[in-house]
Amino acid sequence: MRTKSLKKNKINVITLGCSKNVYDSEVLMGQLRASGKDVEHEAPAESEGNIIVINTCGFIDNAKAESVNMILEYADKKERGLVDKVFVTGCLSERYRPDLEKEIPNVDQFFGTTELPQLLKALGADYKHELLGERLTTTPKNYAYLKISEGCDRPCSFCAIPLMRGKNVSQTIEKLVKEAEGLAKNGVKELILIAQDLTYYGLDLYKKRNLGELLEALVKVEGIEWIRLHYAFPTGFPMDVLEIMKREPKICNYIDIPLQHISDSILKSMRRGTTQAKTTKLLKDFREAVPGMAIRTTLIVGYPGETQEDFNILKDFVQEMKFDRMGCFAYSHEENTHAYLLEDDVPDTVKQERANEIMELQSQISWDLNQEKVGQVFKCIIDRKEGGHFVGRTEFDSPDVDNEVLIDASKHYVKTGEFVMIKIIEATEFDLYGEPA
Repeated sequence: MRTKSLKKNKINVITLGCSKNVYDSEVLMGQLRASGKDVEHEAPAESEGNIIVINTCGFIDNAKAESVNMILEYADKKERGLVDKVFVTGCLSERYRPDLEKEIPNVDQFFGTTELPQLLKALGADYKHELLGERLTTTPKNYAYLKISEGCDRPCSFCAIPLMRGKNVSQTIEKLVKEAEGLAKNGVKELILIAQDLTYYGLDLYKKRNLGELLEALVKVEGIEWIRLHYAFPTGFPMDVLEIMKREPKICNYIDIPLQHISDSILKSMRRGTTQAKTTKLLKDFREAVPGMAIRTTLIVGYPGETQEDFNILKDFVQEMKFDRMGCFAYSHEENTHAYLLEDDVPDTVKQERANEIMELQSQISWDLNQEKVGQVFKCIIDRKEGGHFVGRTEFDSPDVDNEVLIDASKHYVKTGEFVMIKIIEATEFDLYGEPA
């Protein structure tokens, strides 16, 4: 018995997990729209449609739990006649399909990360090869993600991504330029380059690390004003990228380089292919090559065998390096990874205490760095208006993860989607307050 009237054959796509999943959902929706389907991203409950597609994350325990809960929620809605069909795709589905099919039989079909044509067919749509790079973007109109490669060839012991996404496969420079041109025509001003590993880009296609050449091509795209680099692996980083970053004003002086740890014994067990000395030198080279560059990193605490001494080494390193941005995660023991063979011997409470300690340390560093910005003027992109503020970012900040610049909307008007020069008048640990300069 239906308790509400549903819009027939409207497809609602729900995305969980990282920006790479956002990109995949956008491609899916672009294909559906091209087949004449009525599709929306995360539609509100009152108009969510009768066909649900959940794009899942299967990276760590918390993400898996969130994905499973979302699937169960919609399986239940289907049971109660609130929706007609539920399809599941993405990383969790790739990794655990047999288990999911058995445990949640009410889902119509599960699809892996490389089964877009099959998913489209199940939704009554055709896969159109000619839609090269065309997507229905879900981000604010001024920025979009550009996925330059899929999968990963790195052997990191803790990571399940190769299990879910396969080996590294780069997109050609020509295809990426065409995609960037299409985005620019639709008003996108900022490209955020994403991959499991940017530094590996091109090795499979061009037999060399080719991120530099890709950047040289992308800066020529008219309408694109900022290009931002996310998820660069530290080992084998192509140093020519730094010269291009310094020379080309379009490339943000920003890099996201997940280091995970710094204690040599942990790095070795993690199979990261680097050492504390090499990593420290790399970061110093970054800062020498591009003075004022913002470096974002991600750390893991509580990895098997992490002693108090290992953790102290990590804390000292964070204090010394003064990263501009940072995320810190408690280690998640993932089956079928190399580290799963090790004993998960750091108690959960200790993992969480260590993660909190690192983030408290970072919070003080961020406060100090932000106070230095007070009185300075920055070029900012205005993403949206929220509550009583316009919300923007400097070139040193990526959406959803970094600082935001808040402008009092009762005193000032700025246009969303545009660049504005903003003077910083106040700062907290993770936000800046400003006014048009």
